[in-house]
Amino acid sequence: MKFFQTLIASTLGFLIAVFILFVVFFITLSSSTQQPEPYVRDNTVLKINLQGSLPAQQSSNPFDELFSTQGGVKVSLQSLRENLNKAARHDNIKGVWLEINAVSEGWANLEEAHRLIRTFRDSTDKFVYASTSDIGYNEKGYYLASAADSVFSPQESFFEFDGFYSQVSFYAGLFEKIGIEAEIARHGKYKSAVEPFYQKELSEESRYQLEQIIQDVSSTFVGAVSQKTGKSAGEINTLMNDAPSLLTRKAHQQGLIDSLLSPNDLKKLIKKRMGVEESSTLQTISNNRYYRVTPGTAGIERNSTNNKIAVIYANGPIVYGVNANAPFDNQQYITASFFEEQLEDIRGDEDVKAVVVRINSPGGSGSTSDLIWNKLRELSNEIPVIASMGPVAASGGYYIAMAADSIVAESTTLTGSIGVFSTKFNTKQLWNEELGITFDQVKSHQYADWLNPTRGFTETERKAYQQFTDDFYRIFISKVAESRNMTLEEVDAVAQGRVWTGEDALEQNLVDLLGGMEEALNIAAEKAEISDYQLVTYPKAKDFYELLMSSAQAKAKSLLGNSLLPEYEQTEKLKALFRYGKGDPLLLFPYALNIQ
Repeated sequence: MKFFQTLIASTLGFLIAVFILFVVFFITLSSSTQQPEPYVRDNTVLKINLQGSLPAQQSSNPFDELFSTQGGVKVSLQSLRENLNKAARHDNIKGVWLEINAVSEGWANLEEAHRLIRTFRDSTDKFVYASTSDIGYNEKGYYLASAADSVFSPQESFFEFDGFYSQVSFYAGLFEKIGIEAEIARHGKYKSAVEPFYQKELSEESRYQLEQIIQDVSSTFVGAVSQKTGKSAGEINTLMNDAPSLLTRKAHQQGLIDSLLSPNDLKKLIKKRMGVEESSTLQTISNNRYYRVTPGTAGIERNSTNNKIAVIYANGPIVYGVNANAPFDNQQYITASFFEEQLEDIRGDEDVKAVVVRINSPGGSGSTSDLIWNKLRELSNEIPVIASMGPVAASGGYYIAMAADSIVAESTTLTGSIGVFSTKFNTKQLWNEELGITFDQVKSHQYADWLNPTRGFTETERKAYQQFTDDFYRIFISKVAESRNMTLEEVDAVAQGRVWTGEDALEQNLVDLLGGMEEALNIAAEKAEISDYQLVTYPKAKDFYELLMSSAQAKAKSLLGNSLLPEYEQTEKLKALFRYGKGDPLLLFPYALNIQ
C-alpha cells in the first residue's frame, strides 16, 4: 500500500512540476514576443547573418526565436527588404555588415536578395561589407557577398569556386532487387519526375534541359562576379575551370576577395570607416532586433492611406486535404483549404485593392492545383491578382500562377514543366516472392481492384490510365493557352514537361516580366490604380493559443488516421508521391533539383 502511495505522490509531483515549467515557459515566450522597440544608438551597424536558407516570408512562429541557434529568427527576404529600406533612411545606421556562411537557398531568392543589397549600396552613401567566418564562402554565399562594396574573409577559411552541378538519384535498380514495378503514365517527353523509378540514368531530354538550367545559373553567377571584380566573363570562367582549390589566400590573390582580415581587424576597419575611436565598442544591431524598429523611428513617414495590397505566401508541394501543414503553423504544403482561408480573409477586407501570390512550389496534385486555379481566377475577376515566382514555380506551381493577371519571375526561377504523370507502384513481387505474403480477394466488378498496388495493370487498364493522364494534359495546356493568349499548338511546343528558367520562360511567353516582389507589387499597384498602399501578408501570424490549438488539432487528426503523410515511406521522393491521392494526376517538378 505504501508503494502505491509513494507512486501516486511521485506522479502527482511530476505533473505539478511539468505544469509549473509550462507556465514559466509560456510567460517567457509571451514576454519574448512582446519586447519593446529596440533603441538604436548613433554610429550603429546593421549586422545581418545570412546562413542556410533565405525564405521569402518572415517566420511568425514564436518558438523559432526562443530555440534558434543563430541568435534569432532566420533572415527572410521580407525582413531583409524592410530592414534595408529603413536602414537607408535611418541616420543612426551608418552601414550594413553581412556575415555570410554556408548559404543553401534557391537561386531565385538569392537573386532578389542580391538586388536588394545592391540597391541599398548604390542608392545610399552607407557602406556594405561582407565577411565570413571559419565556415567560408560557397558559390551561393559568394554570390550574395558580390553585392557588397567589399568582401572580407579570415585568412584560414574556405572558398569554393568550382562551378555548379545537380545530381539525380535513380531507384530502378533498387526496385528490381526488392520486387517493385513502377506503373507509369505520363504526357510530355520532358516530364522526367518519374524517370528515377524506371531508368538508371538521365534520358536525353532530361539531360538537355538540366544542362540549360545549369548554364543559366552559371551565367547569373558569373555576371555578378564579373561586375564585382571587373574581370570579364571569360576570365571568371577560366578561374572556375582551373585546378580546384579551397584556399582563401588563392581567392584573394585572384582578386575575388578584397582583404584577408580577422574579425577584430574587420571591426577596426568598420570603426575607421565610420570615424569612431578604435577604443570604442562597435555598436551593432541584428536583423531580427532591427525588424522590430518601426519605420517612423527610422525616419520614414507613415503611409496614411487605407489602400492595401495583400501578399499570400504559398510554399511547398500542392497536396489534397486539409491537415497537411506541420505543427505550430510552419507552412510546408499548399492545400485548397489553405487558399480558401486566405481568400476569405482578403474578401472580408474591402481596403485590399490587389493581391500578390508568392509561389515557391514544385507542384503536386493536379485536382488540387485546379481547385486553387479556380479560386484565384474568381478573385482576379474582382481585383488584380499578380503571381510572383520564387526559386521554383513549376508544373502545379505554374498551373496556379496561370490564374493571375500577370506573372513575374526571377531569371533563375525554375518554372514551366507543363506536363502530367500518374504513378502506381506494383508491389506484387515484393510481397509474394521476397516476403512470402500472398493475397486473395473477391470483387463485385471486373476492374474494381485495378488501382490496387498488389497487382499490375492489364493492357486495357494501362490504356485507361494513360488516357486519364492525356486528358488532364489537354486541360492543362488549354488553360495555359487561354491565360497566355496562345494557340494549343504553340503551348504544346513549349510544354511537354519542359522546365524553363525564368529568363527562357519570358522568351517563350510563359511569364510577363523578370523581377522579384518589388516588381510584382508595382504591377499590382498599377493595375489597381493606386499610388500609395500598405502591405498585409498572409497567412497572418497567430498568437500562442492559436498556434497551440492548431498543433493539437493536427496531432489529433493524425492519431485518428486522417494524416495525409504516411509514416512508412523510406525516401523523400517516395514520400512526395505517396502524399497524393490514388490515381490523382500529378503536376510535379522533375526530381528534387538542387544546384550546388
